[in-house]
Amino acid sequence: MEKYRAGIIGCGSIANAHARGYLGVDEIELVAIADPVKVALDEFKERYNIQNCYDDAREMLDREELDIVSVATPHKQHAPMTITACSSKPQAVLCEKPMATNLGECDEMMIAAQRNNVKLAIGHQRRFLPAWTRARELIASGAIGEPRHIVAKGAQGLLNDCSHLLDMMRYMLSDPQPQWVMGNIERKTDRYERGIPIEDRSAGIVQFDDGAIGILFQELAQPYRQGGTFYGSEGILDLDERRVRLLSTNSQPFGWEEYSPEGENPHIAQARELVEWIEEKVEHRGDAKNGRAAVEIIMGIYESARLHEVVQMPVRTRCSPLEVMIETGALPVERPGAYDIRAFLLRGEEMKY
Repeated sequence: MEKYRAGIIGCGSIANAHARGYLGVDEIELVAIADPVKVALDEFKERYNIQNCYDDAREMLDREELDIVSVATPHKQHAPMTITACSSKPQAVLCEKPMATNLGECDEMMIAAQRNNVKLAIGHQRRFLPAWTRARELIASGAIGEPRHIVAKGAQGLLNDCSHLLDMMRYMLSDPQPQWVMGNIERKTDRYERGIPIEDRSAGIVQFDDGAIGILFQELAQPYRQGGTFYGSEGILDLDERRVRLLSTNSQPFGWEEYSPEGENPHIAQARELVEWIEEKVEHRGDAKNGRAAVEIIMGIYESARLHEVVQMPVRTRCSPLEVMIETGALPVERPGAYDIRAFLLRGEEMKY
């Protein structure tokens, strides 16, 4: 059995999920980690008994001859670290979600991967949840007829929590392409998420090319959850991370059916499919084109708020329209005082990203 050498850039909280994923796949050997924060590096080294540790990711990439590289850094480092990783020509790179902070960065990442013949995946690991995969199968089989509307409720910023929900909409519908987006945002506090400016609240509508329309509420409607409700011509499907509920006009007797499917840990399944992708057996569910699609919808919501119009796809603005609005004064802060909703992840005396 061939062994694939894996390394992780960034030893924060999400890196643990990447490590557990790799350790759960026999074909992968986790051999190296890199992080400039010594306490994070030391804790990770001890927890997973990893001997090859670096405070410089580029040194790790130069020395270790890795087959698989995880980028588990804060969002602002996704693009530069992915591009750096691709330049060392591993067989695959798995970058955490969101893919990047704007479309220009997404495209640069995909160009770097293509130029170096690297398979690039984005860590939307919920695509590997047994409940989500079962829901996708039910919708594809016609259990709710023609999907018409999806409603999802999220929090903590569009790029953070809500990128999963927009990716969920596409995954459940077998990855249709967005046609247009309309949305609006509120940002009256100086709010950030891991160093990235985010909105206080937002709402978005996206039209997919299969006819379905997705509706996303961010901190506008509770309860927040990783899931949503799909309304079709012949039924309703409601899901979260563990459970699927189906109400279909085709069911006899008529009533709600509930599924709680069991299956492999999604991080392990994500890593296992990475090996199968390297070996040309499957296309990875997290292929970068899907990660980019979620970012494009988010940028479309921001661009709709900036231009006060329906935004036709593709989005042509390569930087973040939210950052443009902040920089030009179109979103004046009315309650001053910058704060980061992920500051609790910082170590030692650090309070700001």
